[in-house]
Amino acid sequence: MVESNVALDKIFAALADVTRRDILKRISTKEHSISELAQPYAMSLAAIAKHVSVLEKAGLITKHRSSKEKVIQIQPKTLKVATAYLSEYEKIWSTRFDALEKLLEDK
Repeated sequence: MVESNVALDKIFAALADVTRRDILKRISTKEHSISELAQPYAMSLAAIAKHVSVLEKAGLITKHRSSKEKVIQIQPKTLKVATAYLSEYEKIWSTRFDALEKLLEDK
């Protein structure tokens, strides 16, 4: 049976895109408006807004109004959920590699 976790599915789907990962990296140090986020990319403001929407639905960012613009900020708690999930697999593989190394040393 396949393990299903809708929240994790949304997080990893959002992180699968290079532009969205770059957006997260940029807002990890400073909040940005959507127009500020759009500046370095060769795409429309609407395309950036769609990327922001995917990140927001995954819970990786939040938006709030600051004067006339919506400002985007990162939500580190959501990244911690993904990190915790991946760390479980890291423990499993680390144990397996340690066992393999011991087996090879014993020969």
